[in-house]
Amino acid sequence: MSGLKREGDHVHRLDALRGTTPQQPHDARAIAALAANPGCARRALMDGAGIDKDAAARHLGFPAPFGQSPFAITRGNMFEALVKADGCAELLRMLREVLGLPVAEVSYHDVENVGAHLRHAHTKALFDRAAREGHDAGTLYDHPLLSLRIAGHTAYLEPDVVAFQLGGRFHIVEIKSFAVIDGQADPAAVAAAARQAAVYVLALRNLLEELGHDPLKVSHDVVLVCPENFANRPVATLVDVRKQLAVLRRQLARMTTLDRLLEGLPDDLSFDLLPDEDGRPTRPVAELADALHRTTARYAPDCLSTCDLCFFCRDEARQEGASDLLGRQVRDELGGVASVAEALGLADGSRDPAEGQEEIARLLRNAERLRRECLN
Repeated sequence: MSGLKREGDHVHRLDALRGTTPQQPHDARAIAALAANPGCARRALMDGAGIDKDAAARHLGFPAPFGQSPFAITRGNMFEALVKADGCAELLRMLREVLGLPVAEVSYHDVENVGAHLRHAHTKALFDRAAREGHDAGTLYDHPLLSLRIAGHTAYLEPDVVAFQLGGRFHIVEIKSFAVIDGQADPAAVAAAARQAAVYVLALRNLLEELGHDPLKVSHDVVLVCPENFANRPVATLVDVRKQLAVLRRQLARMTTLDRLLEGLPDDLSFDLLPDEDGRPTRPVAELADALHRTTARYAPDCLSTCDLCFFCRDEARQEGASDLLGRQVRDELGGVASVAEALGLADGSRDPAEGQEEIARLLRNAERLRRECLN
């Protein structure tokens, strides 16, 4: 009972943070991005409250360079249609190669053909039956509707992916339009695809567990399908998403139990954008910026490809001279040294180390000594 009360308190406090701003639903991309920077309190609070970070960033004058061009969207849709044509015949060819599919044909269910209000229930029924029967012949499910609990709210996911069952196990298939050239793809694009696929794996595992089945029936190996070289011929490979799953679980648990973060907030703090009748934010920019500055961010250069507030937080880090600007690896190695000026002061001896900084101060002074020797 106390757990339900705490969750209710969280939801009430998060709703208060959001104010009159409509709640932004979480999609798979947004949930996947949570795993990219799990230590950022600002992002955890804004995502937990369902704040539209893109609208906030634009209102603050720091719009993020996200979104695909119409050409890229059209190309992606065409490639997905190619992979799924004729009941996923092309996908079946690739699955024979990467999964060793022992049968010539599989059954195919397009869940999107069911009315939207019935899709989630229909998805549950299909996977319940498949998990109970455990056919080795294989089954393809196109556009299932899954769900995840995010900070007390249910997020419904409408993936354009296919969950495939073979030998009693389900495999998530993620279709992306970035190219694999000479067997290599852009590492950042692959990492983003793996995080997004991990969201679907977790959602499907939760669904099976809710139905009383073993969640590990959903494989941690996802099938990533991309165009090969500069042609539209698709190629598939297996991607292990166990690492992404672990980070995602930790971040979702952190958002579910936001006690510490919420308790440390001022009572008058609000991220409300005060939208007008047309949905345009009307809150004074300086007031919204001040509200965000009262929360702790964990900026890193990687945020530039994953978070809508990246330019706002980067500007904040620049004004503070934060060591976050140097990247996560450098920041973590500095261990408690918050600013570049502080690190330089410890390195040249003009600043005495605080308690707990003795070791990093020694390392910085050695690095400074070696730098001077090399320059001389």
